[in-house]
Amino acid sequence: MFANVPTAPSPLRARFLLVLAVLLATLAPTAPALAAGQPDIARPGAEVVAVTQVADRQIDLSVRSRALGGRTVKVRLLTPDGWNPDDRRRQHWPTLWLLHGCCGDYTSWTAMTDVAETDSLRDVLVVMPEAGWNGWYSDWWNHGEGGDPAWETFHMVELRRLLERDWGAGRDRVVAGLSMGGQGALLYAARHPGMFKATASYSGSAHPLLDDESVARIMGFFAGQNNDPLRVWGDPVAQRRIWQAHDPFHLARRLRSIPVYLSCGDGTTGPLDAPGGVSALEADFNRQNHALAAELRRVGAKQVTTHFYGPGTHAWPYWERELHASLPMLLGALRVHD
Repeated sequence: MFANVPTAPSPLRARFLLVLAVLLATLAPTAPALAAGQPDIARPGAEVVAVTQVADRQIDLSVRSRALGGRTVKVRLLTPDGWNPDDRRRQHWPTLWLLHGCCGDYTSWTAMTDVAETDSLRDVLVVMPEAGWNGWYSDWWNHGEGGDPAWETFHMVELRRLLERDWGAGRDRVVAGLSMGGQGALLYAARHPGMFKATASYSGSAHPLLDDESVARIMGFFAGQNNDPLRVWGDPVAQRRIWQAHDPFHLARRLRSIPVYLSCGDGTTGPLDAPGGVSALEADFNRQNHALAAELRRVGAKQVTTHFYGPGTHAWPYWERELHASLPMLLGALRVHD
């Protein structure tokens, strides 16, 4: 491609190298250089250091991750009938990645819903990974230094390879999640084309750059647990390209070829809420999801299913209901009958 570039030092060569450096920086705004002492996430790797049976069909893996600075985090597997990772035939199962929200963890789905008792998931390996209290399913910018935490690299490279090599995960995958995890499900499907056959988001942050209110709200989450909010994606103005690279609305074209399920309440008290509850967060996410649905249809998305309900707030009873409502689409993409 660059066969005619002069090899001797010259003003032309100097200009070419400068232009090439700028071009490469523009094409990879979400892959900042590593600081000294940070883990080399360009050589991803993870290992299981402990395995715990926590309930029938539920296995917790303790995984040490290079992308997370050598820390060990948990991943819960809801295993299908007949699952046996020690079988030499190594059967590989269709896989549902089920992502938790902000302030939750890898146990949230099994603790708060009936996912473990759902008969239609007995032929599917369900992967519920830890993603940090407010990790946002992203490799953090860290003021341009990158490094820990690199949640996207951990999930989509390290953990995925480990599960497919040793724990029976197949290459037919779908992804779903709630709130922060709803955004994660949309991001992973969009940012890794061909990896997932369908995606579902329940009350997800679907367009954090929608307006000033949406930006301020997600920055508030970024600041949780006394965190520097600029560590995640940087400043929404100065690092706007990084924000856009993590905003599902701006990635809508990358979701055109797979089924997408979007659901969200309007934030007012509904039949599954305690009396008197309202949710400005859910109302904001409702506007974001409407914007994403319209954008998906504008760019010619193959299949968009929406359930925008009201009344209803940001609460687990709705997410359990929406999981069940979206399973026919998700399992259909995996060719598993609900």
